[in-house]
Amino acid sequence: MNIFKRLFKIGEAEANSAIDKMEDPIKLTEQGIRDMKQDLEKSFEALAQVKALAIRAKNEQDEQQDKAEDYHNKAILILKKAEKKQIDSAEADRLAKQALLKKEEAQQRITASKEEVQKFNTSIAQLENNIQGIKANISNWENELKTLKARVKVSNATKNLNKQMAEIDSSSTVSMLERMKEKVAQEEALAEAYGDIANASKSIDEELEKAADSTDAKAENDLSKLKEQLGLNKEA
Repeated sequence: MNIFKRLFKIGEAEANSAIDKMEDPIKLTEQGIRDMKQDLEKSFEALAQVKALAIRAKNEQDEQQDKAEDYHNKAILILKKAEKKQIDSAEADRLAKQALLKKEEAQQRITASKEEVQKFNTSIAQLENNIQGIKANISNWENELKTLKARVKVSNATKNLNKQMAEIDSSSTVSMLERMKEKVAQEEALAEAYGDIANASKSIDEELEKAADSTDAKAENDLSKLKEQLGLNKEA
């Protein structure tokens, strides 16, 4: 049975050691927020780049649209000139055909540009959605960090208070107070004893002084001498 207890204690100690070695959750949270802000910055850069590509594709689309219309108008103008005998009919057909071929090329480029613009817009929407998600996560994590810091402060204060309370030995404190009261009582009794001794010594000295006092004897002697001088001590 004892060996199981020992194994349990060893496992408990290792677990506590592993917990103690874990990184500070506040530092981990702060690092996570920094990482997300870096991701947010990269997303903004990617969004700007994709938007630039979308703008270029849209400009290309508009430019090719203008070219297509221009080639179409040129073909019409050439055919009208041929109709008015201002240009050879065969040459007019050849040039008008070339204009229409150029128009077709422009149309194809317009179609490709439209597809690119659509793809870029889809990417833009996704990036904007990701940015909003990252912003929301950053906001949530920052709020969690504030709460975590507050909880850490409270837990540390509570831990320190409980530790101080745990270190107070009520029994030893009471025992110390009892010993102090006993010491004070002893000192008071000793002081009283010394007072009694002092008073007793003083009384004996007074009795001795009184017994050895020759004041009355001297007065009696002086009285006898005075009577003798007055002849009062003589018997009648």
